[in-house]
Amino acid sequence: MSAQTFARTPVSPAKDVRPPAPPAAARRHPNIYRVLSRVLIAALVVVQVYPLVWLFLTSMRDEQDFASGNPFGLPTSFTLDNYARALEQGDLGQYILNSLTVTAGANALIVVCGMMGAYAIQVLGFRFSNAVRAMFLIGIIVPVQIALVPLFIDYTKINMLDTHLSMIVPLAGFSLPMAVYLFSSFFGYIPRETYEAASLDGAGPYRIFARITLPMSVNTIVTVVMVNSIFIWNDFIFANTFVLSEDLKTIPLGLQNYIGAMGKTDWTATFAAVCVTVTPLLLVFLVLNKAMIYGLESGANKG
Repeated sequence: MSAQTFARTPVSPAKDVRPPAPPAAARRHPNIYRVLSRVLIAALVVVQVYPLVWLFLTSMRDEQDFASGNPFGLPTSFTLDNYARALEQGDLGQYILNSLTVTAGANALIVVCGMMGAYAIQVLGFRFSNAVRAMFLIGIIVPVQIALVPLFIDYTKINMLDTHLSMIVPLAGFSLPMAVYLFSSFFGYIPRETYEAASLDGAGPYRIFARITLPMSVNTIVTVVMVNSIFIWNDFIFANTFVLSEDLKTIPLGLQNYIGAMGKTDWTATFAAVCVTVTPLLLVFLVLNKAMIYGLESGANKG
């Protein structure tokens, strides 16, 4: 074929190989769902964040401004006298120390007993292990109020009333079922071949627990500690029942001291005290939130 013939040959245009456009309705639906989901998330964030913002702003608000103006409005002046007055009205440092002692002691007991119990149920296995697991799960729905009177009587007999231990034991006991559930669910993710290989190498159950199970459970431990710390830190019912002296009062019980005669309450000082007590737990939660979320996902997806 000559060059002239090739030049005269018509060239067919390239075919459009793009996929057909989706219908207009199909294009609109994802956008609508995306907008609705973002609006819902924004509403949830506002509902969760607004009380904290209002609490911190009110804690620095002037007492007269809070009493005469709109309690939910923006402050017209800021002052730090509320924090000084909060420290003067109650022994806030002692309350925080007592809450830290009770929270740390209860969490240590929960982690040790919960991990060992879950390890025995999920990893070692024994006869009627499923029944024992079911009994732990039933313990989640048991209300704490039914144990107040029996525990008070028992503490009186063994002279354990009005001690830190009188609060640590029931708080750990009622938090143990959820800890066992989370730990046992996470242990189910660890392949059985890992334990079998360690057993063939001569490792016993205690060494396997210390060298394999414990290092892999860090995120779950953080999750269990954080979830239970919120419950223990804010506990009022056990502290109000078993604590009699002023030196052992925890934060929720100590905040009662900010209520004056005839029920008069210094609200701005009370809000300042609440800010001081909430801030440590909030900071720890913000630092460890990723590990907590990962532990909840790995513990909840199994089973």
